[in-house]
Amino acid sequence: MKIAIIGAGNMGRAIALGLYESGLCRAEDLFVADVNEDNLKSIKKIDDKIFTTSDNREAVRTADYVLLAVKPWFIEPVITLLKPALNTVQHVVISIAAGVSLNAIADTVGYDFTLFRILPNTAISIRESMTFISSLNASKEQEENVSTLFGKLGKVLLIPESEMGAFTSVSSCGIAYALRYLRAATQGAVELGIQPGVAQEVIAQTMIGAAQLILQNKSNPEVEIDKVTTPGGWTIKGLNTMEEYGFSNAVIKGIKANGYK
Repeated sequence: MKIAIIGAGNMGRAIALGLYESGLCRAEDLFVADVNEDNLKSIKKIDDKIFTTSDNREAVRTADYVLLAVKPWFIEPVITLLKPALNTVQHVVISIAAGVSLNAIADTVGYDFTLFRILPNTAISIRESMTFISSLNASKEQEENVSTLFGKLGKVLLIPESEMGAFTSVSSCGIAYALRYLRAATQGAVELGIQPGVAQEVIAQTMIGAAQLILQNKSNPEVEIDKVTTPGGWTIKGLNTMEEYGFSNAVIKGIKANGYK
């Protein structure tokens, strides 16, 4: 699987690193382009055999998959300059540009290309992303290949593009929401006399444990909550106090604040 990555910023580098470290791609099968020389030097630190260039067209010449890891406002000019080097037989085009639809990409590159729109989150840098995949003109085999590719960087879910907005709020923005809880819980722990560094580590591990109870047991949050809310206990008092101050309502309103339907 030969992959050209256009853009070697945080996301582009994280994807290159994850694909390399997972063993899915050899260094010789990665082709990375960026106009920033420091970004390319950072890629070379992964493995000197990874091909790097400042010429986007050169990067895609022998690639099968072309991954556009650039900011949304760069998508159209990047594709316009890259298009003469692309062909529908050889190349599958993948975009991780937030908010840029498949039709918007097709308007520039052409509707005869196989296109994928990918929504990862920042945990892709440690291969723990929740990544959503939508496609245009893709075969089942191509969807499986792209799912395998991003499955090496976390969990994946194939969804209709119409749901991308909602999952952006839940998952991409959700990283920040979860971390805001971590910060608030840490502040509360400090008030109870726990050192900040210790509190943060303990709460972060507790969040991992809670998530794994759901993921591994295929359980429901309320089932797991019931296991620790003994009558008259600390947990139910804490939960009721949080609800008194609007915890659940605040989370729901925050998720819906972007206006995604």
